[in-house]
Amino acid sequence: MTHAINSKAFNRTFREALIAYSFDVGGILAGFIVASQLNIFERSPWVIAVYPAILSARGVISGLFCGRLSTALHIGTIYPKFFGNTKSFYKLFETIVVITLGTSVAMSSFSMGFGSLFWGITFADFPDILMVVVATMTLGLSLSLVTITIAFLTFKKGLDLDVIVYPIMSTVADIVITICYVLTLSMFFLSRYSVFFVGLVLVVLALYFLFQNIHEEEFIRTMKESFVTLILVSFIVNITGTILRRINVVVQGRREVYTVYPALIDTVGDVGSVVGSTATTKLALGLLKPSFSDLRNHATQIFGAWAASITMFVFFSALSLSINSILTPFTFLVFTSILLTSNVIAITAMVLISYAVSILTFQKGLDPDNFVIPIESSLADGVTSVALLVALFLIG
Repeated sequence: MTHAINSKAFNRTFREALIAYSFDVGGILAGFIVASQLNIFERSPWVIAVYPAILSARGVISGLFCGRLSTALHIGTIYPKFFGNTKSFYKLFETIVVITLGTSVAMSSFSMGFGSLFWGITFADFPDILMVVVATMTLGLSLSLVTITIAFLTFKKGLDLDVIVYPIMSTVADIVITICYVLTLSMFFLSRYSVFFVGLVLVVLALYFLFQNIHEEEFIRTMKESFVTLILVSFIVNITGTILRRINVVVQGRREVYTVYPALIDTVGDVGSVVGSTATTKLALGLLKPSFSDLRNHATQIFGAWAASITMFVFFSALSLSINSILTPFTFLVFTSILLTSNVIAITAMVLISYAVSILTFQKGLDPDNFVIPIESSLADGVTSVALLVALFLIG
């Protein structure tokens, strides 16, 4: 596969990916918020387990939005402006609102199932989980406006939307949704009614948009394809939550691991999004054949994105150790070894998954943008968590 690498294109992908991944440093902030608020996360058995599900769900929705938006801007069905845009633009936003509610309910339902089996909670906790998840996702809707702004600016600057937009948004989403989750939990443990009324806003908006667009063909198609994916995602992210609970037992309060965790899952998801999103754009433009044998013609984007992720993992190691005031040559060597081991395991898996989903959905006549980033971003969280757990057992 390496013989197909074009050095000029590799350097471009590496530079743009590194710029995009640099925003994953913000994931360190999200992790630091968690590490500094462990008292809140220990208030109930489900709180820490639901956290990666919240991250994944918001990341999946942002990914779906980014994928649809970037492809639409490329082919001209959406214009880079807020007002006087096409019908597709406004319908896409309304779809995201409805999907956000559906994802929240599905994710909470699966959390209840996993929780009763693995987290030590009962069905009496379901209303609490549902209220907190829906309220958190309601506050997180503000991220849609940020996504649109970044996509439009990137498109106008002539940069590659598939390389830039989602990696930036995945980090912004992690920071914002972590703050929203901590804020919602704080409100919840003080007054459940306030959390209930925040979530009610999403319910009202989603029902209004659903009934308004019930006969819109494009809206219904997106909903059908997306909900199949998001049901699968809701199941997957709860596996991630269960793994994080296991990591929580293994690390026993090591703050540097909590601090770096969101940044790791961000970056692995970003690599998957670059590989998958560039593949879907190539497929749409006829530059890539929908077959696994053509993977070699996508090698430049794969290795450029991967090389940038390795650079970021080394930086994350130093930054996390510094923030927690435990940076020494020995701790840096050990912690970097852990992170790079997890990188090799996770990125290998995600490259294959992202490319496979792109090809298979295209072959089936489906819209890859409804599947690629949502599936790969949710799987990235679980794959990264497993990879980190394996690395901790091997080295840590």
